[in-house]
Amino acid sequence: MMEDRQPFFSIIVPTSDRPRQLAACLQFLACLNYPRDHFEVIVVDDGSEVPPETVVASFRDKIDVTLLTQTHAGPATARNFGAARAKGRFLAFTDDDCAPTADWLQKLAARFAQVPDCAIGGRTLNGLPDNPYSTASQLLMDYLYSYYNANPNQARFLASNNLGLPAERFHAIGGFDASWRRAAADDRELCNRWLHNGYRMIYAPEVLVYHAHPLTLRTFWRQHFNYGRGAFYFHRVRALRIEPLEFYRRLLHYPFVKVYSRQVLLLVSLMGLAQVANAAGFFWESIFGSVDAYYDQCRLEKRSPP
Repeated sequence: MMEDRQPFFSIIVPTSDRPRQLAACLQFLACLNYPRDHFEVIVVDDGSEVPPETVVASFRDKIDVTLLTQTHAGPATARNFGAARAKGRFLAFTDDDCAPTADWLQKLAARFAQVPDCAIGGRTLNGLPDNPYSTASQLLMDYLYSYYNANPNQARFLASNNLGLPAERFHAIGGFDASWRRAAADDRELCNRWLHNGYRMIYAPEVLVYHAHPLTLRTFWRQHFNYGRGAFYFHRVRALRIEPLEFYRRLLHYPFVKVYSRQVLLLVSLMGLAQVANAAGFFWESIFGSVDAYYDQCRLEKRSPP
């Protein structure tokens, strides 16, 4: 029977102090056009002041959803925690500020039916087109996909907010690297390690998720500053080279190719600012990273540094 060949998914959603976004995400997951007994949802709360039990409980009559809680340790640890409890043959990762389209699992299932041993990454669209900071941030991600995934069947980077993997291989390579506690670089590192193990990644643009991450100038800077900090960690653990200057020239030219509005100059400026923030975060981490990590560990263990 066709139904017997459909994979069983475990959808893993890390969250932290964002009950409104989580409720919206779960509502979209409850509307997936996919058999209810063929997928489960695992929400992993990463140290929220108030665990989202009420939010999750309101969806238990609609979907098979489980809430796990952990002391704040970052999204990579949360995803691994969820994956360890998952029953599915395939893991599907998204974030609490994302809205998968109704055919999300259908499209993933169709890809996995063809290549069951590959990682599949979908396309993420900006859910806040009137926010220039959110637009610029998504445009930057679009550029990275065009650069690293020019051959969709030999993709080199897939973001963790729209990512499907065979559970067995995910566990075989050790999951996400939980030593980096911030929301940056863990997906890049996972992709690099996945490829290093001889596995293949595929970019599937028909697998769609909308990302609604409201940003201001301050939070835009902070986001890309943290990306830079993550980039330092990533380059340190994987011993990779910095991208050539051509990469950055093409990046600043990219909005002129993709944006047809009066906002294009603003978006180019913001993408340039993102690179400045990224570089600042990279050098900050290279100088102060070990100190920050030590104090983070003290806070995690609830002890005072000497």
